[in-house]
Amino acid sequence: MGDYLLNALVTLAVTIDPIGLAPIFVALTRGMTSLQRRQTAIRATLTATLILFAFALGGEKLITFLGISIPAFRIAGGLLLFWIAFEMVFERRDKRKQVSADRALEETAFDADDVRHLAIFPLAIPLISGPGAISATILIASGAPDTLGLIGLLVIVALLVFSCLLVFMLAGPLDRALGDTGRIVLTRLLGVLLSALSVQFVADGIVAIVKAQGLPTG
Repeated sequence: MGDYLLNALVTLAVTIDPIGLAPIFVALTRGMTSLQRRQTAIRATLTATLILFAFALGGEKLITFLGISIPAFRIAGGLLLFWIAFEMVFERRDKRKQVSADRALEETAFDADDVRHLAIFPLAIPLISGPGAISATILIASGAPDTLGLIGLLVIVALLVFSCLLVFMLAGPLDRALGDTGRIVLTRLLGVLLSALSVQFVADGIVAIVKAQGLPTG
């Protein structure tokens, strides 16, 4: 159980990347009042939590309904996570996120409706609960040892998204404290860690498929 929860914490912390969202949140909410920033942060994190909870509880049933086996999804999800890790190591992920942020800013005038829309896109989707985080959540939930493990996963998801809320509230000072060098070093280290975890997902999926075919694995 301890290894399962630690793996869940590390994988989701890297894919959600609360610290990396700080400069993007600052850019997205520039020109907003303090109240609008707070409303945007709360709405975005609540939405992301609901999305990840839904996939943690029903994601496995959904992919099974679609005729996709868990081992096949492990391989696909592992490859997706590896691509995210590649982007992090070579500094491409932040640029991709910034493109989504800039696209949203082009249409934002910061009235009440725009604040709500900005919280959903691009903050909740795809910046917090993007394809990587959703895939990782389904993969980890499918490997839960029991109901208690699944509850532990939900708690981890809630804590990580809550950390996003804290980061959003402190985004300006945090971004200045880290600086460009700090963000680059942290992103690359987390990218290397995520690449190893993603390879493990792929390996587990391959082993499961080989076993299902009745072939020797050793």
